[in-house]
Amino acid sequence: MSLPSSSCSCAPGGGGLLLAFAAAPTPISQWRDLEEILRPSPSAPDPLNLDSALDPSEPSYSTSRPTLFRERHGWCPYSERVWLALEHSNVDYETIRIDNTGPGRKPPYWTGQTPQVRWADGRVRGESMDLVRELDTLYAGGALYPESIKSDVINKEREFKNTFPSKSRPSSRAAFLFGWSGEPLWKSEFESVLSKTDDLLGASDGPFFSGESFTAANVAWIPFLERYAAQLPCLHEGLDPRDAARYPRLNRWFDAVETTIPAYACRVRGNPSSWRKVLTMAGYGNAGVPPSVVERMEDLGAGEGLQQSEGERVRDQGLWDEYRATRPYLAVTPSAEAGRVLLNNREGIVKDTLKRTDALEGTGVPLDEAGLDEAMRALASILIYGDEEDGSYEDLAWVSKEARNVKGAFAMARFLDERMCVPRDMGALSAEAVKRLAKL
Repeated sequence: MSLPSSSCSCAPGGGGLLLAFAAAPTPISQWRDLEEILRPSPSAPDPLNLDSALDPSEPSYSTSRPTLFRERHGWCPYSERVWLALEHSNVDYETIRIDNTGPGRKPPYWTGQTPQVRWADGRVRGESMDLVRELDTLYAGGALYPESIKSDVINKEREFKNTFPSKSRPSSRAAFLFGWSGEPLWKSEFESVLSKTDDLLGASDGPFFSGESFTAANVAWIPFLERYAAQLPCLHEGLDPRDAARYPRLNRWFDAVETTIPAYACRVRGNPSSWRKVLTMAGYGNAGVPPSVVERMEDLGAGEGLQQSEGERVRDQGLWDEYRATRPYLAVTPSAEAGRVLLNNREGIVKDTLKRTDALEGTGVPLDEAGLDEAMRALASILIYGDEEDGSYEDLAWVSKEARNVKGAFAMARFLDERMCVPRDMGALSAEAVKRLAKL
């Protein structure tokens, strides 16, 4: 799983997040120093993660590991199913990202829809849950379909089709949200979905579909409920899938998948602000953006990016430690991983920023290359060091403190928070570290 090479914008067709612009020596660490601090020992390269919109040449496929073809931006919920199953099962795989947004830039070797998997033996297959079943058989030893509850897992997986609205307009960005007119479905339709889901979760002991075990049934439902949690409150007043009083079992399920499933929490999960931004784009409904959506979004984002309690920090670091145990190329903390993304993609960020000089006038973001480079190095230093309680990257303790005084460092955090798309550019825990700095 390599770092993304697309720009930090949630808009399709962006360029790359990617080398350094030299700046005069300052007390702030140079990029090469940060690279040295982050380098794992022994060296562990990132798995192949190719953005085919930027590099349309066909790669040499692995004969020892599967290759996942998934939607480029992380929007497609069906791609997310397979991505999550691979990550949760700790499968060693490669990724090719495909722009399947209508007339997007597809490589000449590509046909069909996402997701698809090219298995190590050269077979190419599609259909999300068929792929989940096959990878579970090949790589996970049946963990996603435990024999003792297999029939219940399959039944809960199938209930997805019976629960979500059947007359909505198909969309990878706004699944099961809008009718063919482009207007949101009725509030009562969404309430019916949430009530049925809550009842289904109540049919078993434990927080998950089919009880205490995280199974394929959860893989089938997660991408859609995740988006609903962020997007439904934008569409109708008083519609909240995480309302613990009205949907207690669904609320418990959200908490369980976000705080006990490392692969989901650390990499695959999107964040609410990214899913809300997707709603501001034209193209998912015939009538464009419903005018009430943008109004509600500003209110919904007000409570995000708050500083963590010590308990929350320890919980998230525990998830990260478990996730990173089989991925040694990652940084030691979620915050440091955000710094690693910034470091590895700095050239593209500079280009993306300098294209927007008029819009950024007066925001505090440096608009010259030298100032921008220093602000980015300062921000990367702050992110990599993180909090004193993290106990990691101690060499950056003084530098991180000094970096907080660098002109434009926190303005860059605000710009990146606005531009990035999660989970495309980084996982939700790392994105939260950026958002907390953006609030300062």
